[in-house]
Amino acid sequence: MKQEFLRFIRDERGATAIEYGLIAGLIALAVATGAKSLGTNLGSAFTSLATWITNNVKAPT
Repeated sequence: MKQEFLRFIRDERGATAIEYGLIAGLIALAVATGAKSLGTNLGSAFTSLATWITNNVKAPT
């Protein structure tokens, strides 16, 4: 019984899986944050472009 307990304490496979899970979670968070920022910047750029076109391009007559 003591040997099984010691083997359980020394086993690091679960800790490695948890570490990989945390790394994957952090990467997913970084990707989501970057995508949100990119979407916001693209939205602002298209709004500026649409405003410029509205103010500077004449409609055909």
